[in-house]
Amino acid sequence: MCKRFVSIWFRYLVTDWFALRKPQLRNTAFVLCTPSHGRMVVTAANALAEAQGIQSGMVLADARAIVPGLQVLDDKPELIDKLLRRIAEWCIRFTPFAAIDPPGGIILDVSGCSYLWGGDEPYLNDIINRLKSRGYTVRAAIADTIGTAWATSRYGLSFIIHPGQQSKALLSLPTAALRLDADTIDHLHKLGLRQIKDFIGMPRSALRRRFGNLIIMRLNQALGLEEEIIQTVQPIEPFSERLPCLEPIVTATGIEIALQRLLEVLCQRLQKEQKGLRVANFKCYRVDGRIIQIQIATNSPSHNVKHLIKLFEIKLPSIEPDLGIELFVLEAPTVEDHASSQQKLWEAMWGLDNNQLSELIDRLAGKVGLNSIRRFLPEEHYWPERSIKQASSLHEQKTSEWKLDRPRPMQLLTTPENIDVTAPVPDYPPMNFRYKGKIHKIIKADGPERIEQEWWIQEGQHRDYYAVEDEEGCRYWLFRSGHYDEEYKWFIHGFFA
Repeated sequence: MCKRFVSIWFRYLVTDWFALRKPQLRNTAFVLCTPSHGRMVVTAANALAEAQGIQSGMVLADARAIVPGLQVLDDKPELIDKLLRRIAEWCIRFTPFAAIDPPGGIILDVSGCSYLWGGDEPYLNDIINRLKSRGYTVRAAIADTIGTAWATSRYGLSFIIHPGQQSKALLSLPTAALRLDADTIDHLHKLGLRQIKDFIGMPRSALRRRFGNLIIMRLNQALGLEEEIIQTVQPIEPFSERLPCLEPIVTATGIEIALQRLLEVLCQRLQKEQKGLRVANFKCYRVDGRIIQIQIATNSPSHNVKHLIKLFEIKLPSIEPDLGIELFVLEAPTVEDHASSQQKLWEAMWGLDNNQLSELIDRLAGKVGLNSIRRFLPEEHYWPERSIKQASSLHEQKTSEWKLDRPRPMQLLTTPENIDVTAPVPDYPPMNFRYKGKIHKIIKADGPERIEQEWWIQEGQHRDYYAVEDEEGCRYWLFRSGHYDEEYKWFIHGFFA
């Protein structure tokens, strides 16, 4: 496939932005200034100011002498990069490969994209018209190379360079169109070489000897003899799919159809490579420039379209199409190997490796939140708070066995809570206790079970635990901290099923 690039040039980027914020400036000549070496210097001028002879780099006093009623605003040095990045992210609706090109440009790798618009001309016109409608002065060109697209967008008369025609398009352009430094351009002009056609046919060795390596590199890049790499504003996920819309989508049914198509294509790709996604992002690019995004996560790698659709269905109502969605993107930033497991012929798999269990947990997590579902494993400790740990995943294996010789509560409090007891008797449980304002009368009890502190970790009093049952049939795990002849307290630490 032939490489194609679009170069977008915003000649009055910052001044256009100020005019958008203050509409009264649109019909007024104004400049942006910043202090430099004790004087105010013009850093940018709008089109009306330039038409009257004001240029960037001019001293403000000289500019005011030319245009007495000139409006002056303070420049924001960091604004250009922020604007370019924001516009480049907006341009992702035309291609996933968008990069900023300071000081006032954006580069798009549009290889294979223009056919969705019916060709290069309607594609480029759509980009230009959409940016102009947002209030920016724009010039853009499309060509086989970044260098040719950049040159023609700033100096050319024709903005669509057909494949293989970059050499012809460059001949009549000035030397500055090659993105050379000021010294090299000045050197070329002194020798009478003012257009690219004046030296493009010279031997490369002579050009290198006279002007250095930069001019050779720029010529080769513009002609397609040397590859030029761009750094996209958003990293390109290896597993991602895009679905542009000819007309903005405004209905929930249209959004569901788009998601279904993207999932089918992505999951088919994942299945061929024996992989499954763990995290998926569904991005909706709206006409007004906003990006609406929802995300799902799975406990195990999956390429099951039906299951993933159910996970997304929970969050789809949160997408507000507003005036319409013009681009859908589905990304899988986290992908793991997922080879189909072989199930035994006569034995059903109902363990943790069962896909149905994993998918059930995914659906529950989508409703109540992933942090609300936890799995715990045993730890080699006697102290109750340290005897369990939270598993990092559904498939993490335990390193020790559960201790089943003594009863343990189904729910263990992270921190034991203090309780008030009545009629305590040494080595016996209390007659009743008060917990959260309610009195519980104990009718059955088992214990005590003494658990000593793990002295190699910390020091402190031992605990005497009792499993008790109240008159309502509820069972609790209580303990007394310390001996009766010492200062002691009673605590509740867990609840039995």
